[in-house]
Amino acid sequence: MATVELRFSALPEHVRTARLVAAAVARRAGVDEAVLDEVRLAVGEACTRAVGLHQSGGIAAPVHVSLIEEEKQFSIEVGDEAPGSVPGGAASGAASDAEIEEDEMGLAVISGLVDDVEVIAGEHGGLIRMSWPTTPPAVALS
Repeated sequence: MATVELRFSALPEHVRTARLVAAAVARRAGVDEAVLDEVRLAVGEACTRAVGLHQSGGIAAPVHVSLIEEEKQFSIEVGDEAPGSVPGGAASGAASDAEIEEDEMGLAVISGLVDDVEVIAGEHGGLIRMSWPTTPPAVALS
């Protein structure tokens, strides 16, 4: 199992870098070319959500992204440090209706892009886990 890990300051300008790295690692892992745009968009939404939760909660910790290549699956985990960051819930109980609606919209977009998605939240932060099937590289016959 090969893993690439990213940690970045919770700033919107770093989301683009996370998307580019995720697409490159997904391509190398064997994710179908037709799905790479969905990978990029889903990672962008998940990272944007994590950045927003950190900024609105005044959290200085970095956002973390793990890109995990397994035998027949490629997974991406985007983690935040916002306590209780669940859909419809406020990170610290102080989120506005607009922030909650934006959060729910981002999760809906991710769910529409990724068939296998899991959202986990706890008192120490949240995690969005997304997975895509991979195809083994073609073997050249001589």
